[in-house]
Amino acid sequence: MSICAAIQMASSPYVSSNLIEAEKLIAEAAKAGAKLIALPENFAIMGVNEFDKVEVKERDGEGPIQDFLSAMAKKFTVWIVGGTMPMEADDPRKVRAACLVYNDQGERVARYDKVHLFDVCVPDTDEVYRESDSIEAGSQSLVIDSPFGKLAVAVCYDLRFPEFIRTTEHQGIDVLVVPAAFTAETGAAHWEVLLRARAIENLCYVVAPNQGGFHLNGRKTFGHSMIVDPWGVVMDCYKTGSGFVSADIDQERLEKTRQSFPVLEHRRFVCS
Repeated sequence: MSICAAIQMASSPYVSSNLIEAEKLIAEAAKAGAKLIALPENFAIMGVNEFDKVEVKERDGEGPIQDFLSAMAKKFTVWIVGGTMPMEADDPRKVRAACLVYNDQGERVARYDKVHLFDVCVPDTDEVYRESDSIEAGSQSLVIDSPFGKLAVAVCYDLRFPEFIRTTEHQGIDVLVVPAAFTAETGAAHWEVLLRARAIENLCYVVAPNQGGFHLNGRKTFGHSMIVDPWGVVMDCYKTGSGFVSADIDQERLEKTRQSFPVLEHRRFVCS
């Protein structure tokens, strides 16, 4: 078994202060025994407006946020799934919302760019979001081998597209990491049920670090970062504010569940 952790933050528009907070929480999770630590979406910056992140975007392979993630992984000898951070896009007016994965030697082993962009009007509120104004969508899913099994990444709004998760499942997901910044309204309505559904239908662990609290841009995020087991049981949940949840990823239990309840083998329509 390996302990994983999902970190919850209420990130500000200031990268330096967010990195200080992230290091504190990573250190606490590592001290608690976590070997896989995941940060939330936008952990390094939650701007006053959508274009603040464009001002701090980094070139692939260099920059203070990337250096920070590498240093944390090496310092605490942990694997880090780095939430999302702004990376250069083809369109200079936009960024890629990139999730970078580092091994316990501080080496980057994977990058995933958020595919589904949150362009919505939240029902019964005055909240309007247009991520596509400042973010350039990715086009590829991600599954990698890790000490914790086959690890996949989906970011926030990706969670609402089960067919997208299934494009990775045929490679055999063991752990799905979902960095997010769910709004208070949509989180209260759908966050837990979506996470549990993805865990149940894919018979995998779901590690879901979320933003949780009030932000300087006036936004409120839902929090309730959690880890869900392959049977859909919430193993740990952190409701609001900065902190983390942790739980064991038990590969033996995962395999026993799949053997006794072979849903994945019974599918008649399989994503290619």
